[in-house]
Amino acid sequence: MKALVWHGEGDIRLDTVDDPSILDPNDAIVRITRSAICGTDLHFIRGTMAGMKEGTILGHEAVGEVTEVGSAVRRFAPGDRVVISSTMSCGVCWQCRAGHTAQCDTANPNGPQAGTCFFGGPTTTGPVDGLQAEYARIPWASNTLTALPDNVSDEQAILLSDIFPTAWFGAQLAGVQRGDTVAVYGAGPVGQFAIASAFRQGASRVFAVDGIDTRLVLALDQNAEVINFNREDPVQAIMEATLGIGVDAVIDAVGVDAQRPASGPAAADSEQQADEFAQEVAQVAPTTNIQGENWVPGNAPSQVSQWSIETVRKYGRIGIIGVYSPAMMSYPIGQAMNKNLTIRMGNCDHRSVTPPLLDLVASGVFDPTRFITQHEPITDVVDAYLTFDRREEGWLKTVLTTG
Repeated sequence: MKALVWHGEGDIRLDTVDDPSILDPNDAIVRITRSAICGTDLHFIRGTMAGMKEGTILGHEAVGEVTEVGSAVRRFAPGDRVVISSTMSCGVCWQCRAGHTAQCDTANPNGPQAGTCFFGGPTTTGPVDGLQAEYARIPWASNTLTALPDNVSDEQAILLSDIFPTAWFGAQLAGVQRGDTVAVYGAGPVGQFAIASAFRQGASRVFAVDGIDTRLVLALDQNAEVINFNREDPVQAIMEATLGIGVDAVIDAVGVDAQRPASGPAAADSEQQADEFAQEVAQVAPTTNIQGENWVPGNAPSQVSQWSIETVRKYGRIGIIGVYSPAMMSYPIGQAMNKNLTIRMGNCDHRSVTPPLLDLVASGVFDPTRFITQHEPITDVVDAYLTFDRREEGWLKTVLTTG
């Protein structure tokens, strides 16, 4: 079968590899009909998330049809349409029963203290081959898969594999409630859904902060108040808009590959921190393979962390869903403590978050497909990655087809 394979930092290839097979009674095999490219995937290629194993298939978002199940899989049968959760979970350990499926004690083969097990990640997460392929093996299939109703299309369902649930989870982490003012840092795919999630959870005003105009236009279409950090100082803009108080809640949808302002009034302050940011980049991305404009790590890993704390009110709340490497050690904890902030973070508990969102989509209340901007065959996946990695205008969410 064809699959996108990680061979090293800056080195991904569409290879012909062996078809997956059942390795455990709890496994299922799924024929992938849609997969997608996520910003998290870029961390592994840029080097800002170390520990990848050569030969690992990338990708953690997919929809497909079950073709085979192990003897312990009782919920699914060949022919079932399913959405695959990005994180795997057994469904029976204490964490899973509590709904904390991202921290399943069983799924990660590195042991109960290893943390989240997800598709296409580094050795600390499994590793488990990912979903940017024609077929995939799904461990713990009974809990990792969710059945799709006939009235939910593959196009709608692919956004339920990771992006929509992660954004909804981010708004929950930030404790968004009726009447809140919310700042969302990052207007990429997760940021767009975080805006939608914040409004649906009761926010009265949402500020969207990014440096790419086409992303901010989409945010504006959702009635967010947009701030381009290359034209305005986001801290000053948000504090002025909230009469010097700050927002009630912040959602960090950027993570370790944050970029500092290239122009505008905020650029000078960030320039003063250039050496500090460079040390952070060296810490989180010890090995890189930069090729022209591609595979360049973000130049300010802690930029959004700083802005988040500066723009949230005293006793405010921050939800972090942007990915940070375990090697990231910089965080303005003193400022956070001085403002009595509540900070929550982590990987999405997909299996407990996704089903209610699937109901929203199935009922016609919310259509996630408006955020899909590109459709590409899997044969063009490497070129799609190159364009997405360069943050080109108009590229938000790319869906891959295998047929």
